[in-house]
Amino acid sequence: MKEKQMAVVLSQKEIAQGIYDMWIETSLAGEAKPGQFLGIYSREKDKLLPRPISICETAPEKKALRIVYRVAGAGTGEFSGYGPGTGIALLGPLGNGFPLEAGKGKKVFLLGGGIGIPPILELAKRLEAEKQIIAGYRDGALFLKEDLEKYGSLYVATEDGSAGTRGNVMDAIGEKGLEAEVIYACGPMPMLRAVKKYAADRHIPAYISLEEHMACGVGACLGCVVRTKEKDPHSHVHNARICTDGPVFEAGDVEI
Repeated sequence: MKEKQMAVVLSQKEIAQGIYDMWIETSLAGEAKPGQFLGIYSREKDKLLPRPISICETAPEKKALRIVYRVAGAGTGEFSGYGPGTGIALLGPLGNGFPLEAGKGKKVFLLGGGIGIPPILELAKRLEAEKQIIAGYRDGALFLKEDLEKYGSLYVATEDGSAGTRGNVMDAIGEKGLEAEVIYACGPMPMLRAVKKYAADRHIPAYISLEEHMACGVGACLGCVVRTKEKDPHSHVHNARICTDGPVFEAGDVEI
């Protein structure tokens, strides 16, 4: 059940250039699933719509959750200045999350590219499987590396070749000769298109979390639709709303 509430910032630090790590005290921590996200509201009156930010990690016993985000504009720039004790307005948890049962007991890939890496952490914590985590970065600023290593075998790819495999997550899979029965992925669209093709060629399921500019976050504005293979049963068109029907889809169900 999505709920708007006031929460409190517990801590925040910059962990790479323009990448911020924030822990928030909120009862939503007990409801959040891997792959879901929050809508975070600005304090500025001219910014009415919430900014969608993926949930990185939860600590329900502490009523706390973690977001790791990149400063991309005025809204996230404002959030980066929040310190401990700052009140923060949230809407969430939003979206459907990753299907854990699909990979339970299997050999899986958890693929994260850039700011698509943070939601992979909570997925890695909760998924009961043989986990191969492949994280793709721009450079050697390997944020969340130590966290991810706790929950599976971690492989790194960097665009500039400063750490791990030179290239992207698919290059790392090829270089290391890795294989999986199920794929979970979050990252930029070129990466997700490559994941979709890889999975289709090998006839294995892939669950991809789509990144998209969102407005309302609750499916009312239809500003974040993706074309689908099947018709929506309600609207009878080949569209789905990323914010409510997603952000996670089986790769074969969407046209990207």
